[in-house]
Amino acid sequence: MPHILICDDDTAVHTSLGIYLEADNFSYTSVYDGKESLEKALNGKFDLVILDIMMPYLSGIDVCKEIRKVSKIPIIMLTAKGEEIDILLGLELGADDYIVKPFNPREVVARVKTVLRRLEDINVKKVASVVRFRDLEINVSTYKLLLNNTSINATPKEIEILFMLVSNPGTVLSRDEILDKVWGADYTYVDRRTIDTHINRIRSHLPRDYAEHIQSVYGVGYKFEAGV
Repeated sequence: MPHILICDDDTAVHTSLGIYLEADNFSYTSVYDGKESLEKALNGKFDLVILDIMMPYLSGIDVCKEIRKVSKIPIIMLTAKGEEIDILLGLELGADDYIVKPFNPREVVARVKTVLRRLEDINVKKVASVVRFRDLEINVSTYKLLLNNTSINATPKEIEILFMLVSNPGTVLSRDEILDKVWGADYTYVDRRTIDTHINRIRSHLPRDYAEHIQSVYGVGYKFEAGV
């Protein structure tokens, strides 16, 4: 039975989500502030975290940031309508998905299933988990990005996108293709501009003579040109 950590200061959120999670054979733990959310996430055993952005003591953005320093546990952010900057920041920090309030609890449970299913698919595909270009190594099994055997701090999504590009040199990948492969079946809920943000961050992690191989294709998406 998958165990979910729900982090939100609104008791109604816990009540509504709890009913639908239990109906689908999930168990859950409720916490109501950012400080306790971080403590539980780091010390408990959970399969996924549902994390509200606005919470007492510590924001969901800060909680996400601290979790990602030590854990790859899936995170779904909850955000109020119109908080686009917070949404993008959460995704940049490594959140796997976001849901805008008010929401339908059925939708949340469906998105939880999608994220967990996608994680299972990644684990099954670990055979082809490492790709290299010159002294750059991208490993989606361990979520490590290495340059000259030195680790580069990147989020899981950034590593998956870079892995996808380097694994398909010379191939133009549309934003929809990247969203579909990296975010899974519910990618339609993610703004396509998120890809541009992630690409910019990936480039910023790399030296110029590596970053220049990630090329923009106007109106379509991106490609990795190994022979540049």
